[in-house]
Amino acid sequence: MGLMSESSENRNFRGSNLKQAEIQQHQSEPQAATRQAAKEPFLPVVRELARTFQAFTAYDDEHIRQLGLTAPQFDVISTLGNTDGMTMGQLAEKTLVTKGTLTGIIDRLERKGLVRREVPPENRRCFMIVLTDEGDRVFEAVFPAHIAHLKERFGKLNEQELEDIRRSLQTLRELFQPVQS
Repeated sequence: MGLMSESSENRNFRGSNLKQAEIQQHQSEPQAATRQAAKEPFLPVVRELARTFQAFTAYDDEHIRQLGLTAPQFDVISTLGNTDGMTMGQLAEKTLVTKGTLTGIIDRLERKGLVRREVPPENRRCFMIVLTDEGDRVFEAVFPAHIAHLKERFGKLNEQELEDIRRSLQTLRELFQPVQS
């Protein structure tokens, strides 16, 4: 009995050691994979892109708030400026605002008296979003003021630098767009 007992204990001991070795291997593999993933050469680009977006948004939004608008309201007014108006679908495509958010923005701009909804006679199933006279006045005041504000920073770059940045950003964006079939 002592022999069987010893043999059984030996197997349990070896089995236990084997399980511990497997656990250690699984623990070290994810750690190695994590360390390897952290070395990917594109990660500094992602970090810089995020930091750049945050810095631009802070600079941009602060000035827009000083003009009495939110960034999405400014986007809509700037997009509608110098046009005869747009459908909600067109406006959603041309702005940085999602369709779900756009309705609320239009509602608030309408309450401020800056836009109105018009039903075109040729298509009564949709409506056009049009700047009111007050909306046009706001556009004429805030758009050039904000462009001048942005130019304080972008003006420090020459045309070639701007073009290089634009091309790099376009290339990066295209990497993430869904492939159209």
